[in-house]
Amino acid sequence: MSTDVTATETPKVSPFDVPAEPVEYIVAVTPEAVAKLKELRDEEPEKDRLGLRIEVVSSPGEDFRYDLSFDVVTQAAFADEVRTTDGMKTIVAANSIDLLQGSILDYTAAQGLIIRNPNKPLAASVEGLVRNDELSANIETVLAGEVNPALASHGGFVTFMGHDTEGTAYLTMGGGCHGCSMSRMTMLEGVQTTLLEKVPGVLKVRDLTDHASGDNPYYT
Repeated sequence: MSTDVTATETPKVSPFDVPAEPVEYIVAVTPEAVAKLKELRDEEPEKDRLGLRIEVVSSPGEDFRYDLSFDVVTQAAFADEVRTTDGMKTIVAANSIDLLQGSILDYTAAQGLIIRNPNKPLAASVEGLVRNDELSANIETVLAGEVNPALASHGGFVTFMGHDTEGTAYLTMGGGCHGCSMSRMTMLEGVQTTLLEKVPGVLKVRDLTDHASGDNPYYT
């Protein structure tokens, strides 16, 4: 006696059939920015070949400055990161990837294209200053935990450059504090007072910021 059994065939799974992971964007582009970029791109003669190249062009110790330009996508360097958002390609220069990670490219009628960058600019290197000892670590902890959160409400921040052997901590001011006419008072009365109270070994604070190059420059 035989019984007909209908076998249920187990589907074959290819090792290459893996769920697609969400695309991680170094610079996320808002719909408003995409629309504006397409409008600008479509005015170019080779519009179908172009993407927006984004690069940080500021030097260490300066606030972020960016170069945004339309480039031929196929000419991007191997190490550049190319992404597509709603048909708009962006090219992040290889030397700017770490500095732009997590940024948002937005557009408003009042401000135009703007990059909202959560990262801090690289600190400039000042010869003769110490940055890798216990005193430096204590200064960085107070700046990160107390000083910069307070300055962030004004769009500013301070960056530790190092200290000398006589107890002077050297800082620069950035963001909304760069070039602000009140920044000297902020540095001397606010930041210095906090560091002297919280960090044994700090006797004085010196501001190395070039305030003449800020948005509201003043000269000392």
